[in-house]
Amino acid sequence: MDIFRTKSVEQSIRDTESPDHQLRKRLTAVDLTVFGIGVIVGTGIFVLTGQVAKEVAGPAVAISFVVAGVVCGLAALCYAEFASTIPVAGSAYTFAFATLGEFTAWVIGWDLLLELALAAAVVAVGWSGYVASLLASLGLALPEYIAGDDPVVNVPAMLIVLALTVVLVAGIKVSSRVNLVLVIVKVTVVLLVILAGLFFVKAANYTPFIPEAQATERVEGVQAPLIQLIFGITPVAFGVIGVFSAAAIVFFAFIGFDIVATAAEETIEPQRDVPRGILASLGICTVLYVAVSLVVVGMQHYSDLSTAAPLSDAFIAVGQPWLATIISLGAVAGLTTVVLVLLLGQTRVLFAMCRDGLLPRGLATVSPAFGTPARLTILIGAVTMALAGFVPFGELAELVNIGTLFAFVVVSAGVIVLRRTRPDLPRAFRVPLVPVLPILSVLACLYLMLNLPAETWLRFVIWMIVGVVLYFAYGYWHSRAATPWQKRG
Repeated sequence: MDIFRTKSVEQSIRDTESPDHQLRKRLTAVDLTVFGIGVIVGTGIFVLTGQVAKEVAGPAVAISFVVAGVVCGLAALCYAEFASTIPVAGSAYTFAFATLGEFTAWVIGWDLLLELALAAAVVAVGWSGYVASLLASLGLALPEYIAGDDPVVNVPAMLIVLALTVVLVAGIKVSSRVNLVLVIVKVTVVLLVILAGLFFVKAANYTPFIPEAQATERVEGVQAPLIQLIFGITPVAFGVIGVFSAAAIVFFAFIGFDIVATAAEETIEPQRDVPRGILASLGICTVLYVAVSLVVVGMQHYSDLSTAAPLSDAFIAVGQPWLATIISLGAVAGLTTVVLVLLLGQTRVLFAMCRDGLLPRGLATVSPAFGTPARLTILIGAVTMALAGFVPFGELAELVNIGTLFAFVVVSAGVIVLRRTRPDLPRAFRVPLVPVLPILSVLACLYLMLNLPAETWLRFVIWMIVGVVLYFAYGYWHSRAATPWQKRG
């Protein structure tokens, strides 16, 4: 069985020209940068900042953001080279198919489906919480059974997914305009947090900047980072180890720049604009994250921070509730764009897999009216609505992280492979210092993966086993890369 058959770059590009599976090119570098900021600035800055500072890293959470940003930066360079060389929907899935073969591409595509579907639903639930809180402050409290901490069905989460699915079906340009408006709102709020918060910073709150390492419930049993269990280290939070463990968690805050690459096929000049969009959005968001984390831990001692709404609660603690309300509005706008772009990314990855025949090809048909894969978008919207409305997720950000880091490892390795197998390909953007930087990217991503809890690894392995079974039951036999005698139907 030739499970590592590859799909040439030329064939990938030809597939984008098929009338029934051709996406419209409407996006610019500015659109892509805004998409990147739209998905990156969200849960991480409005929620994880306080949670991780309080439970894992202390004020040094700012260093954790820098570490995560550097790791993402290394991977971003690799994504930029691939996206400028193979401007096709599918991101890491498409890149893997061209370099490491079909089976690896399937694994990474299956992995991305887990990452994007789960992340979109989790963020929709977070959006519901902020909306419920805002309405309650206005005297319009929603019933607990539709929007409480443990609702029977999370109606607001389902409604936001439904609304954004309609926006995505309507067209990529409509989606980008909606995203632009909401990004302007939330970036304005983030800048307000930074500037206003500076007036309430107390130097004493930064001491100790890296708290002494200690055992806590946060790192007991299978919740301990895998690397600590492997090397027999007593599981601890805080300290230098805690800073790196926190980096593996706040990595969730950076998820999204890779989604910019999924829109390459819909970009007017992808060879030039996709690398710009990826690197610009990542750079801007890293600066915002570090600034916000320094301000928040300076306003309140890390041990007193809220884990549910750290930014708004920090302003309440210093007697500025009106700013807390504005921050909550910014969070609603911020989380809306995150859900929008996650749904977009998930649709484009699945679109590429269906177009290649690894999943039912009929789902990849593009609507002649809207120029989008409307049928697939509606299907994904329905599944995400069900997940957001009925499934209790708990703390599953780590599961999203491990999927993303795994994708980064494959893309980084793929750059080295494609440089050797196809040195002739025109590359509008080239990663410097190959193979050194891609190797550093692989090692850095693997290190962060090892800092994730052991239970996260168990869930990830189970999901991958399900994917392998599905590949050999359907994908291998229906792939367009298969020889005629191998195909079924």
